[in-house]
Amino acid sequence: MVEPMLTARLALRPLVPGDAAAVLALFSRPEVARWSGDGRVLASMEEARRKVGRYAERGGDRPGLGVLAVRRRAAPEEPLVGVVLLVPLPPSEAVERDDVEVGWHLHPDVWGQGIATEAASALLQHAWRLGLGQVHAVTHPENAASQAVCHRLAMADLGLREDWYDRRLRAFAAQRP
Repeated sequence: MVEPMLTARLALRPLVPGDAAAVLALFSRPEVARWSGDGRVLASMEEARRKVGRYAERGGDRPGLGVLAVRRRAAPEEPLVGVVLLVPLPPSEAVERDDVEVGWHLHPDVWGQGIATEAASALLQHAWRLGLGQVHAVTHPENAASQAVCHRLAMADLGLREDWYDRRLRAFAAQRP
């Protein structure tokens, strides 16, 4: 499991079952859900609870990996503004890979404020402290906003790849300095 962390503006911490309402508020929005998994919006609190449970398992047995809730430090009473992840990246069928993924899903109210870049940067620094040599990000081919975050993180653009999730995705890689 990944430990809580602080950035200049953000508090990142592991998701807990009580975060299901915030996860529902985030992934019930079509503009968020379209870039996540199968693109289907969450429609019920039960679905949100299951998603939080799956998130708790995403780190697998790899120490230091997991999914974190994102909250603004200056407004701890406000709901979560999103989730970020540093997790094993599932290889496509018949592909032999053992990669780690950094990713983010944020509420539209905070898009364009640098929150994804700030949170992902903290996760990359954490990855380097764990001794990882490389971390990937994968985006829907049309998700220009997330691709811009990857560029701001100085990640190398690997182009369209089918190595992960059994899908054609635009991939990026960050190397440990």
